[in-house]
Amino acid sequence: QMQLVESGGGLVQAGGSLRLSCAASGRTINIFTFSTYTMGWFRQAPGKEREFVAAINWSGGNTYYAESMKGRFTISRDNAKFSVYLQMNSLKFEDTAVYYCAADGSGRSYSGAFPPRSFSSWGQGTQVTVSS
Repeated sequence: QMQLVESGGGLVQAGGSLRLSCAASGRTINIFTFSTYTMGWFRQAPGKEREFVAAINWSGGNTYYAESMKGRFTISRDNAKFSVYLQMNSLKFEDTAVYYCAADGSGRSYSGAFPPRSFSSWGQGTQVTVSS
């Protein structure tokens, strides 16, 4: 498993924007190995189950979003920097949660569903709070 560290969370007013970053590291992590990982963002609010937010495939050519995030959030990756990002626009109070970066190096194919159990590496999370 690789180590993942999220950053960029904070307090923002409804309608505002935040950009989250996730930096990967590990003994075996390099531009070639990181490029094979499917990367994802998940979030979890108090009293709720962990929820899929967005995912991006190994090349960055395919992205996936939960329905409520479409048109507002954008996931991207920079394999040379071992990083993945989540640009969040038009934030709502309901977006308040701890946001987690996750990685899946199994090479599995996804068909529209991204269960948390499929991702083997997780960061500690970064808090996003949206005020109304």
